[in-house]
Amino acid sequence: MTPHLADTPVLETPRLTLRAPRIDDYPAWEAFYRSDRARFVGGPGDLAAAWRAFAHMVGMWALRGAGPFVFADRATDAAIGNAGPWFPMDWPEPELGWLVWSEEAEGRGYASEAAEAARAFAYETLGWSAAVSYIDPDNARSIALAERLGCVVDANAPLPDHAGQPPLVYRHPAPEALR
Repeated sequence: MTPHLADTPVLETPRLTLRAPRIDDYPAWEAFYRSDRARFVGGPGDLAAAWRAFAHMVGMWALRGAGPFVFADRATDAAIGNAGPWFPMDWPEPELGWLVWSEEAEGRGYASEAAEAARAFAYETLGWSAAVSYIDPDNARSIALAERLGCVVDANAPLPDHAGQPPLVYRHPAPEALR
């Protein structure tokens, strides 16, 4: 038996497939999470921390009905990163997040393509009326992507209970503004 998240939808964009996380994605995730590239999302971490973070991604789908998709190259099915709904129990608002796991995949528009598809899913399928992205103030690439997606800083938004530097809260355009 191969474990899988049977109810997780599959989304397709011109270059990507957005799908449920799978165990064969874990090596790429672990390499990301154990590297300095994960510094804005709780890493770098050891093997145990990498595993817990990956399992948390899967757990969102199982326990909340939605979570981050792994986005993979449509031609090869190689995992590139993750993007999608993120709503831990202690978050004040639903978040849309994105991560590109390898440096080689940076700057190719994958995160933007995946984030746009994930946002459409959150608004159209999940019925979200609003979404934010919590971004470390030092994460210039993620800030630039949020701004390309039409997000604006919301200085009055409630913050999740983070240890360390508080994130910037980027508010996504409302669903009706994207139509």
